[in-house]
Amino acid sequence: MNTKYELTSESITLNNGHVLFRIKALKSFGTIEVGDLGGFVEKEYNLDVYENAWVYGNARVYENARVSGNALVYENARVFENAWVSGNAWVSGNARVFGKAQIFGKAHVYGDAWVYGDARVYENAWVFGDARVFESARVYGGAQVFKSAWVYGDAWVYGDAQVYGDAWVYGNAQVYGDARVYRDAQVSGDTQVFDK
Repeated sequence: MNTKYELTSESITLNNGHVLFRIKALKSFGTIEVGDLGGFVEKEYNLDVYENAWVYGNARVYENARVSGNALVYENARVFENAWVSGNAWVSGNARVFGKAQIFGKAHVYGDAWVYGDARVYENAWVFGDARVFESARVYGGAQVFKSAWVYGDAWVYGDAQVYGDAWVYGNAQVYGDARVYRDAQVSGDTQVFDK
C-alpha cells in the first residue's frame, strides 16, 4: 500500500490521451511535509513509494517512466515513455527525458535539454541549455554538455570534459579528461579527445 502519496482528483489530459493526476504527500519525508502538493503522474508506478523521490510543481512523469531513489523532477520538466530518473539525480526547467534514457547518480539535466533514446547521464554529469544527448551516448563523471551541443551515437563524454556551443560528438568518439570541444567543432568516428 502506498502511504507516501496519493493521486488527487486534479488532473490534466495530454494531447495523446494520457490522464495525469497531481500528487499529494501523505507523510513527511525529505523536505516534503504531509499535505504538500506535487507535480503530475499518470499512475503509482511513475513515482517510487520508497525513499525521498518526488515530482514538484508542473513537472510530469507518465507512460512507463519512473522516478525513484532520492531523485527530483520539478519545474516544467517531463519524463516519459520508458525513461528512468533515479539515485540523487535532478531533472528540471523545461528538460525532457524520454525513450529508454536513464539519469542517475548525482546527474543534473535542466534548462531546455533533452536526453532520449538509450542515452545515459550519470555520476556528477550535467546536461543543460539546449543540449541533446541521444541514441546510445554516455555522459558521466563530472562532464558537462551544454548550450546547443549534441552528443549521440555511441559517443562517450566523461571525466571533467566539456562539450558546448554548437559542437557535435558522435559515432564512437570519446571526449574525456579536461578536454573542451566547442563552437561548431565535430568529433566523430573512433576519435579520442583528451587533455591531461
